[in-house]
Amino acid sequence: MKIIACIKQVPDSEAKVKAEDGQVTWGDAPLVINPFDEYAVEGALQQKEALGGTVTALCIGPESAKEALKHALAMGADEAVLVSDPALENIDTVGAAKVLAAAIQKIGDADMVMFGRQTLDNGAGLTPAQTAKVLGLPMLGWVGQIKVEEGSVTVERVLEEGRQIVKANLPAVLSLVQSIGEPRYPSFMGIRKASKATIPLWSLGDLGMDAPAPVVTRAELMNPPAQETAIEMIAGETPAEIADKLADKIIAEKVL
Repeated sequence: MKIIACIKQVPDSEAKVKAEDGQVTWGDAPLVINPFDEYAVEGALQQKEALGGTVTALCIGPESAKEALKHALAMGADEAVLVSDPALENIDTVGAAKVLAAAIQKIGDADMVMFGRQTLDNGAGLTPAQTAKVLGLPMLGWVGQIKVEEGSVTVERVLEEGRQIVKANLPAVLSLVQSIGEPRYPSFMGIRKASKATIPLWSLGDLGMDAPAPVVTRAELMNPPAQETAIEMIAGETPAEIADKLADKIIAEKVL
């Protein structure tokens, strides 16, 4: 069984969003593996333990994203691949799906491709389905349990309305939710192994493709126009005098 777990590096959940120079920024917040993607790695490792095989962690991002991949390696993934190219800096979900699909095909022979249900930074949750479409594979979303047998996979989907059992032929793309099980902590030996791991870095040229044209673009943030306000204090000897002056002012300004 060959499984690819797609992950992403995102700002820490405690990060504060700011707007600078018309763009959204997370400032200098620390970057970590997307918490939802830890469930994808956990689900992949569960299937590896049950069926044998390998788990490859795959990520698109800058070179710093190697730290997120090392987290997956420390959890127990066998290999990791980083797709990094300056042309991918502002990639949207459609573009990410095309790049991930090209990398998955380059890795080759995957039986299952696993994602977390969404990312912490934009939360679109679209990339798993879009990747499945590019690959031409069945998509099983919101997966909480997995059972593989005789070239097919049966999953239990965790929905707001209840649970749904769905079956598809392999290979397939899955997006996993928390019901798959709590992600394991990286072991000490796993951390040591990950620290020494050499993670290959693939560019768009290595994938034989150009940067995908964005379908969605982010407009420059517009600050609301400044509002000027003036305050006039109404004084008087008694509350009745103040009330009379206020009533006269309201009538003069045609508020009533």
